[in-house]
Amino acid sequence: MSKGKQHSNRLYICLISVHGLIRGGDLELGRDADTGGQTKYVVDLARALAAQDSVERVDLVTRRIVDPTVSSDYAEREETLGNGARIVRVDCGPEEYIAKEQLWEHLDSFTDNLAAFIADQTRQPSLIHSHYADAGYVGVRLSSLLGIPLIHTGHSLGRDKRKRLLARGFSREEIESTYNIERRIDAEEDVLANADLVVTSTHNEIEQQYALYNYYDPGRMAVIPPGTDLDQFRPYQDGEQVPFRQQIEKFLSYPDKPLILALSRPDERKNILTLIEAYGESDQLQAAANLLIVAGNREDIRDMDDGAQNVLTNILLFIDTYDLYGRVAVPKQHRADEVPDIYRMVASGRGVFINPALTEPFGLTLLEAAASGLPVVATENGGPVDIIRNCRCGELVDPLDKEQITGALLGLLTDNAAWEQASRNGMSGVREHYSWDAHATAYLDRVAQLSGKYTPLPREQSLPRSLRYRDRMIVSDLDQNLIGDEQSLQQFIDTLREHRKSVSFAIATGRRLDTALALMRKHGIPYPDVLISSLGTRIHYGQSLLEDDFWADHIDYQWSPRRIRQTLATVPGLRLQDKREQTAFKVSYYYDPAQAPPVEDINTLLRQADITASTTLSFGQFFDILPFRASKGLALRYVSQRLDIPLGNILVAGGSGADEDMMRGNTLAVVVANRHQEELSLLPEEDNIYFAGRTHGAGILEALDYYDFFGACAVPADD
Repeated sequence: MSKGKQHSNRLYICLISVHGLIRGGDLELGRDADTGGQTKYVVDLARALAAQDSVERVDLVTRRIVDPTVSSDYAEREETLGNGARIVRVDCGPEEYIAKEQLWEHLDSFTDNLAAFIADQTRQPSLIHSHYADAGYVGVRLSSLLGIPLIHTGHSLGRDKRKRLLARGFSREEIESTYNIERRIDAEEDVLANADLVVTSTHNEIEQQYALYNYYDPGRMAVIPPGTDLDQFRPYQDGEQVPFRQQIEKFLSYPDKPLILALSRPDERKNILTLIEAYGESDQLQAAANLLIVAGNREDIRDMDDGAQNVLTNILLFIDTYDLYGRVAVPKQHRADEVPDIYRMVASGRGVFINPALTEPFGLTLLEAAASGLPVVATENGGPVDIIRNCRCGELVDPLDKEQITGALLGLLTDNAAWEQASRNGMSGVREHYSWDAHATAYLDRVAQLSGKYTPLPREQSLPRSLRYRDRMIVSDLDQNLIGDEQSLQQFIDTLREHRKSVSFAIATGRRLDTALALMRKHGIPYPDVLISSLGTRIHYGQSLLEDDFWADHIDYQWSPRRIRQTLATVPGLRLQDKREQTAFKVSYYYDPAQAPPVEDINTLLRQADITASTTLSFGQFFDILPFRASKGLALRYVSQRLDIPLGNILVAGGSGADEDMMRGNTLAVVVANRHQEELSLLPEEDNIYFAGRTHGAGILEALDYYDFFGACAVPADD
């Protein structure tokens, strides 16, 4: 089937992997904690899926980075991977390269930029596949907005990470300040609640890590192990030259000995120091083999981040402590394309590969080594359990038991028959169980089971003619923004009328439609072009109040108000509001902070009951529960797409917690002076959120001047 021809029944897959340095070739694996196996996994996955006949196109979306300290490759907006696959880079916060823990405040902007990219494409993706928690945050919002399936791969999980860090003596405060772990765990809970399919690499990952979550549902999880490039990772051929050998021979007194190879980034969790201790304390091991440690790349250890610096410094100290000079090689540099050669070089000398990590989510390096004919010794914690069981290519060990590590290595190094059997088993086992073609086939078989579950929102829709030609929009809440100062309200209305040909006016309120209209009539507020009511669950257009039925059908997905009321019936401090405040898509409570548990605990109750919904606390006393696809922010973004008005041309005036997701991301926002103290403490300190000095409508007018809304319509440049 031709790849060049459009076929509506062929898949367009959007992979999202936000952090790290991702490019099509010469991956900088091990450069830092964010440029590990995930970056290689997503590139290989994109290529493998694009090679399938049922797939028309694969976009791998990541963060665009413009930074003189990294390659200019990462600044290119698109990069082809061949065969219908490409890398797409979208802007996300500052241009420079920053750690993933610092990206959380910028993910709303990433989401908006990716949504704008998708809106410009000739078709909508068939599915979204997010990788890691940060991409999961983005994926949940895009899936909710577009009405398409969400697939997720965690790679590693926050609850498991926090558990391990606590066990190592870190305090909860240290963990939170360093890793933003609560935001990560919340994002993981949300993605588990919303994902149609969670792809894992091992059964251990499901049973030991995902089981820690409230939304744990093994029925929506599938073990589909990553593949291995069998053209790249292959056995050694007689007479083959490996130039990398020259880099290690200068370290070794007897370079012809077999090698014990450890290859990972310099991370404490990789447990390289225990391996050196085991080697240093065993005369037999030192007699049988040299030790080769390939731990990322370095120019000067002193310039590296603290974690890598500590590990590499201790590696050198341990070599000195055990006087291992001439027996251990620790090369400073290696290229990604040299890694297959390194495996083959070690296999040609009948060496052994070891992964002694404290825990290993999967163990891609084990597959690469085994495919190259190299027997392996690996940690018994995590993914290697499945690999060793399937491939029978080596031994599992307790990574903290030095005697067990030594015994396993000696068993393979000194028993020729055991080495040969493990080598043959590894090559055949990887080909049978872990090829990329097998992975892509299994993946697409599971994806096919999701077909028909979603009705995507239409890309085109009939709207009143007056809305079609305006290129910007002002959106405001009613209470305490427009209402409260009649004089400034009239000035605001006069300004709107003056610019009515170019500017649409929208109201986004938590009020029901009828009470919102009554309040507007009372205060002489003209009918808006768009009225978003009941916290984003209803959308009406124009003076005729044409309702958006597509939106109502869209947010009804998995909505269960009766189960919500049952689950929260006995929670102290929560009291259902009057029936007139309830709607088909909103369950509303009065919230008494003196008696009610924190909102986070209420969310946990809903998660434990397997209820997928979004919650909002406004003014400290009104607690509302909505369908997970509904919010003021999602409704606004939907309207933005329908009206073809860029989010950067939309000014949002908000103040309560319900307004927060309208104000995050790419919109221009203002908080008027009388609302500075409301529930907006989590808003990021961004240039596109302006805190006005004046109150009510006057504060909105002040923001219009600040952003030069009717002119440049942008955040003013720094002086």
